[in-house]
Amino acid sequence: MIWYNFSLRAAVALSIGAMALSAHAGRPMVVDDAGIVGDRICQLETWVQKNRDSTEYWAVPACNFTGNLEVALGGARITSIAGTHTVAVIQGKTLFKTLDTNGWGAGLVFGNQFNPDNGVIGDLYANVPVSFSFQDDRFLLRTNLGRLREKETRRHATTWGVGAEMQLTERTAFTSETFGQHRGKPFFQLGIRHWVVPDRVQLDASYGNRFGRSSAERFFSVGLVLFSDAILP
Repeated sequence: MIWYNFSLRAAVALSIGAMALSAHAGRPMVVDDAGIVGDRICQLETWVQKNRDSTEYWAVPACNFTGNLEVALGGARITSIAGTHTVAVIQGKTLFKTLDTNGWGAGLVFGNQFNPDNGVIGDLYANVPVSFSFQDDRFLLRTNLGRLREKETRRHATTWGVGAEMQLTERTAFTSETFGQHRGKPFFQLGIRHWVVPDRVQLDASYGNRFGRSSAERFFSVGLVLFSDAILP
């Protein structure tokens, strides 16, 4: 089970003014992979992200009921000196080709991130993740290319990302990535994730910032991911 199944790190990036690749990317990365949660299995991603002027509390459950369609529905409560507001996200993810060991895989992510107080149509996005496996899955390379339509500005943007995941031990991996839009300076993020219980309970932490912005847009996060047994016969 890969995961990082979108986990929803791009949704976080949107909320701090970064970008969106896909609102569901595997913790602790933003750049998505060509993997989905297993057939008839659900997962729950929760994390807290501390930005310079705000704190975000996220919870995003996702399930795969059909074998090749992962559906996620969740959101966040964001607090800052300006007040508190909520963000919701609905996302689907499917695979064109499953990622093979020492091979490659590709998929499609599509979704909608919105403020429930302003209607159910918000920032719409689509993203194509392509992943490559090396050294018997000990090193994974991820690439993303997508499109984002921002509701408030009515602006369209091309989104991109490149990330790598390297196994340090059987249960622990180090991640690094850079991502952004076709305009503006990109972001980077470094992270680590550890399986407390293999394929069941995962802890993660990350640090990110925009290139050349000192501390203005840096962020820290810690998260917990839980996976279920098969929930349908």
